[in-house]
Amino acid sequence: MYFTSYTVALLVFLTPTLAWLPGKHKDIIARDGKNLFRKTTSQLSHGQNRRTLPASGKIRGVNLGSLFIIEPWMASTEWSSMGCGSYSSEFDCVSGIGQTRANTVFKTHWGSWITQSDFTEMQSYGLNTVRIPIGYWMEESIVSSSEHFPQGGLSYLAQICNWAADAGLYIILDMHGAPMAQAVSNPFTGQDNPTPGFFTTAQYDRGTTFLTWLTNEVHTNNDYRNVGMIEVVNEPINNAPSTLLSYFYLNAYNAIRGVETNLSVSSNDYIHVEFMDSLWGSGNPKQYLTDLAYTAFDDHRYIKYDTSVAVTQDAYINSACTHVSASSGETPTIVGEWSLSPPDDVQSTSTWDTTSNVAFYKKFFAAQVIGFEAHTEGWIFWSWKTQLSDYRWSYKDAVAAGVIPKDLDSIATSGACN
Repeated sequence: MYFTSYTVALLVFLTPTLAWLPGKHKDIIARDGKNLFRKTTSQLSHGQNRRTLPASGKIRGVNLGSLFIIEPWMASTEWSSMGCGSYSSEFDCVSGIGQTRANTVFKTHWGSWITQSDFTEMQSYGLNTVRIPIGYWMEESIVSSSEHFPQGGLSYLAQICNWAADAGLYIILDMHGAPMAQAVSNPFTGQDNPTPGFFTTAQYDRGTTFLTWLTNEVHTNNDYRNVGMIEVVNEPINNAPSTLLSYFYLNAYNAIRGVETNLSVSSNDYIHVEFMDSLWGSGNPKQYLTDLAYTAFDDHRYIKYDTSVAVTQDAYINSACTHVSASSGETPTIVGEWSLSPPDDVQSTSTWDTTSNVAFYKKFFAAQVIGFEAHTEGWIFWSWKTQLSDYRWSYKDAVAAGVIPKDLDSIATSGACN
């Protein structure tokens, strides 16, 4: 929607920051000349050489989970090595071990959890997108004296985005942790709040202030040149107060556009503003928006949590092939989180264990990709890496196990949904 009628080749190391959907508004060219959305290394033919392979131009990505917001369940060794093992969230760890020590150990983590070689590996697997979860505390001026979060993360975020851009990857930044938490007792918010405190005017305003600041960073720092989308908040509670839509979503969208207007950003370089879709259960994100230009929508499809799907391998394959992960009129939609995990109570049984069911998980991955690419703009797997020794949550480990092919285009002829 609202696509321009031309495509401009982007030499990522020479041009200013642009924000768009790749292959539709702009082309992304890596430093080595690769275009991951068109499968060509020729920088002279991008305008004419649209991809004709299956799922041309689809988002195919991974989340950089536990980089800037550590979720202890998926990075327990790292968490313990930082001295945080007895704490449930980043807030609690920083409060417990003290600001000075926390800053030191978190900087060590940020500098090592994801390195430049990871992006080279992602590129070699045909991935073209990364989604980066971050917390509002990245903008340290809006953190109150009663809040405890690691400091100094901004330069590491810029470095990560620069490496991703050098590899030719499209980047989505996601406010995963909102002020006072948008979900109950969940460390993905960076906090362990028993009551989600985000849903007040004061906290909405802090969230909007963060998004305003982030948009300015994206448009004024060349390290963020491949950031084309900002998600205003990740996974707010189901049945959230209507003010989430009528106040926060509206103000967040207007604030992002306001920054772009003040910076004289041309409309074809606007950031896509992304919202959780209606299927998520927090309401219709479009309900109060007066302008839908350059909006996008995020669906999270963890079949393990869908109780309408029977817990059998056949039912999981059928659901993967037939489920439509998009609401009517909400385009483009991206499936921003999904995995290969079955329900916790069966994941280690003989029917579902990772050792004896490689063939199933290979088919399950392919089926989900086929389904997502048939009905949406694409997908982003959760996550690139974990410390679970379980490839169902780690793209990197799943490739190593032979579950995910290095040639993603081969999935189109896999027969997974025949």
